[in-house]
Amino acid sequence: MIEKLKNKELLVSERIREVFQKSYKIEAEILKATDFPPLKRTLENFINSDTDFYAYIINNQFAGVIEIDKKPNQIHIQSLVVNPLNFRQGVASKLMNFTLTNFEAKLFVVETGLKNEPATTLYKRFGFKEVKQWDTNHGIRKVKFELLKK
Repeated sequence: MIEKLKNKELLVSERIREVFQKSYKIEAEILKATDFPPLKRTLENFINSDTDFYAYIINNQFAGVIEIDKKPNQIHIQSLVVNPLNFRQGVASKLMNFTLTNFEAKLFVVETGLKNEPATTLYKRFGFKEVKQWDTNHGIRKVKFELLKK
């Protein structure tokens, strides 16, 4: 089941942050990043965020969370994280399908680390096309994907 989360509530944001920390710890290892900004994201940042958070819930646990930034004619997928206990169970695909089905926009945008093969494979499978690569000041090569909906 996918539901919108009330990130302004402390306990909800604590649960969101917990999944982000677990997932991004694995991504940092994949990218061989020693300084990984997503791991530094504070609880207050989640509480005060104006983005929308949706969770895929299994047995009352957040199996995955997608963070959406809605702009006119564009949806920016800020984050898509899966609890490592739920890797390879289709959680990311369900969240991606939910987003593409339930949000009206001409353009969907997402970024990830270039060496994050699970993420890049997922985005390409949903029809996203690579539009840009660049190096961050944290030593990570990033890639930007876009999907134009007709």
